[in-house]
Amino acid sequence: MFNRVILIGNLTKDPEVRYTPSGNAVTTISIAVNSRYKQGDESKEEVLFIDASVFGKQAEACGQYLSKGRPVLIEGRLRERRWEYEGQKKSKMEVLANTVRFLSKKEGAAAGPSGGHTDMTPPDEITDLEPF
Repeated sequence: MFNRVILIGNLTKDPEVRYTPSGNAVTTISIAVNSRYKQGDESKEEVLFIDASVFGKQAEACGQYLSKGRPVLIEGRLRERRWEYEGQKKSKMEVLANTVRFLSKKEGAAAGPSGGHTDMTPPDEITDLEPF
């Protein structure tokens, strides 16, 4: 079995950083992913709204550097959450992120570090596999 997803989208709200009782950071980010397709002669656009959970140092970096509207690439796996609310069973798909890459706000920008127009330039990518 294989469960891997890669998404590129824009944050729909600021990241929400929380900490577990043991002190580990958990950040929830929500993104909008646009898809364009043709239906006959007509061009249509579909928008998916997807939540992702990020953990550890990566979660802290997302909380520090990301904000609403910022484009990101998320790589991870899908998970279904299930719960019951007022007697009705509910479920939701979300991404458990392994990697979050901060993308440039400029469309068509070349890959690589941004020009550094702020004092705090975020890293291009942070994973929990890296020692820093």
